[in-house]
Amino acid sequence: MRLTILGGGGFRVPLVYRALLDDPAPAVSEVVLHDTDPQRVAVIAEVLARLAQGHPAPVPVRVAKGLDEALAGAGFVFSAIRVGGTAGRIRDERIPLSEGVLGQETVGAGGVLYGLRTVPVALHIAERVAALAPGAWVINFTNPAGTVTEAMSQVLGDRVIGICDSPVGLVRRAARAAGADPAALADPARAGYDYVGLNHLGWLRSLTVDGTELLPGLLADDAALESFEEGRLFGGDWLRALGALPNEYLHYYYFRRETLDSVRHTRETRGEFLDQQQGGFFARAAAAGGPDEAYRLWERTRLEREETYMAHSREATGGWQRDSHDLEGGGYDRVALALMHAIIGDSGTRLILNVRNGTTVPQLPPDAIVETVCEVTAKGARPLPTAPLRADQLGLMLQLKAVERATVEAATFKDRGAALRALALHPLVDSAAVAARILERAATEA
Repeated sequence: MRLTILGGGGFRVPLVYRALLDDPAPAVSEVVLHDTDPQRVAVIAEVLARLAQGHPAPVPVRVAKGLDEALAGAGFVFSAIRVGGTAGRIRDERIPLSEGVLGQETVGAGGVLYGLRTVPVALHIAERVAALAPGAWVINFTNPAGTVTEAMSQVLGDRVIGICDSPVGLVRRAARAAGADPAALADPARAGYDYVGLNHLGWLRSLTVDGTELLPGLLADDAALESFEEGRLFGGDWLRALGALPNEYLHYYYFRRETLDSVRHTRETRGEFLDQQQGGFFARAAAAGGPDEAYRLWERTRLEREETYMAHSREATGGWQRDSHDLEGGGYDRVALALMHAIIGDSGTRLILNVRNGTTVPQLPPDAIVETVCEVTAKGARPLPTAPLRADQLGLMLQLKAVERATVEAATFKDRGAALRALALHPLVDSAAVAARILERAATEA
């Protein structure tokens, strides 16, 4: 089975390839990389060559010359593109900050700007998949994942599934903090969890192992909460008030003032940090020549990237450092591999994914993309029933879904009114006038 990776020059691609090499039940016969930046994809191909050295059965890697060549014959397509590169991300962050509102890659005005730029490209990819590989499954990594998956589903229906490593990372860290047997999480007969929301806007509301509900005890234990990332981010008092464990990205909503203050007083945004860090990596790796040096530079840069993840939110809550459990996360690579195996093996595996809502959240349209626990078979991912949402959870979901849908409408039909609505209705943008100025600057600086 051929796996095509769009955005094949992306920094995280070696994680996916390493997971394929370590896979005890290999399903991929060839990896095809496609990227609009030939230097980046050449460097990543060198890193993959180093990973394959000494492996008894390495997965062949090929760099495609164009999108259609990459898609033809694919069984799975990973979409991990970054339209506009890190330079675009810097603009997405700096323009809102200049107006006194949060700029972030997937959240707030920055996320809307990124979505407006990315949706047209994602729709083109979806159309080419439908034409050249109609039987392929598209697994979307591209941010903002909820918005992009929603757009692609208009063409591909249920054959596009969005993934994120934040929810499964939260489940694993919470289970560990509660003292649960880690092996239990992989067994649906032993463990269950209720997670629902949108991408980067969800809540873990139940966690059971061997018939015992663990969440109330965990929420009551300050020492246990202090042992993992989300517990430190939100604090025991607020988590007990919520009665749930929020996705880490909800820190931008619940502690907007503190996070904005931290970002506005920093020397560089996350985008500026990554632009310098990754730009330096690709330049040094291209100049060094050879798989060994490219891999060494990549591994060093990867660790630094993970250690500095969400640094502004951590600074706003005391400036603590991520520990080894926080760095583990869920892993895009492991989630994607588990999803592929579940579809190929018709296994009924349960994963937290971005899929069409159906009747999961009755207040949302059936075709709206939600992030929740799904059962995955050869027919795709089916969202499982979930407990009713509390008013505060549902309110945020409805408002953010309106923002996502307006973003898709604006990008699809070049509709300025929809774009203004997407920006102005976002909970992190506090003025329609501010939204209009952000939109105008984004158009002139593109």
